[in-house]
Amino acid sequence: MTDLTSKREQSLSYLILVIPAVAIYFAVVAFPTAFSVALSLTNYNGGKVFGNPKVHFAGVKSYIEIFTNPNGYFYIALKNNMYIVLMSVFGQIPLGFILAYILSRKMIKGTDFFQTMVYLPNVISPVIIGILFKSFYLNSNSVYMEIVRIFNPAAEFTLNNHPMIPVLIVMLWMYTGMYVIIFLANIQRIDVSIIEAARIDGAKETQIFSRIILPALSGVIVTSAILAISGSLKSFDLIYVMTNGGPANQTSVLSLFMYMMAFRGAPNYPLANAISTVMVIISFILIGVTKSVEKKFGGKE
Repeated sequence: MTDLTSKREQSLSYLILVIPAVAIYFAVVAFPTAFSVALSLTNYNGGKVFGNPKVHFAGVKSYIEIFTNPNGYFYIALKNNMYIVLMSVFGQIPLGFILAYILSRKMIKGTDFFQTMVYLPNVISPVIIGILFKSFYLNSNSVYMEIVRIFNPAAEFTLNNHPMIPVLIVMLWMYTGMYVIIFLANIQRIDVSIIEAARIDGAKETQIFSRIILPALSGVIVTSAILAISGSLKSFDLIYVMTNGGPANQTSVLSLFMYMMAFRGAPNYPLANAISTVMVIISFILIGVTKSVEKKFGGKE
């Protein structure tokens, strides 16, 4: 009788908790993803409004168009996304780890103040930050140009040969605080007695860092890298506000390229959905590489 009651409770809990969650997942994530892939294999461009009443299967035409576009916009956007991924993985995460270590070990005074200031950009909208930096640097009437004209009244605003650099700097400043908080929370979970025992045994600060703290957080570093990669590939709002992909699409990224294909001018939904599918594939590949590196170096979850 007791077993029967337990099974009924288990079935009821599945019915109330699991099935609605699975249904919502399929409705919000799985179905739109499958529909997006299916749409990328058709010729649908908005229906009758845009003179395309009949929808038919077009195969991988959109995918071929992505890679053979004579303007090379896809490759420019992909290159910029890779810049953001590299800056995130090898810039934000190491810097966030070092800052978290400094704050956790109380190597500076006013740790609460610095912790708040480092995390502050994360609570400000990327749109606001984009507008602020654009007015500060990225136009002829910016604060930066006003300061330059004090010393050279004839100075004219020009972007340098690498227009992604200002965007990458803003992203580094903006998102590093999130990794500081992640690493700080996990460093504080390490048993203090282990560190004290190592210090009594004569371990130096560098040895405590490399032999205790760094291995203990290897799993957190991999998780942070996965977050950084997925976040980098969907970068949109900050770049849209700061540069709108200009000049001449030199700061465009895949999500912005997809937006332009879907919502600017005549819509090309198959191409836009093909770009989103490629983004997902690239994301899986990079995450797979990250997990492989973790296994090779014996990372801990």
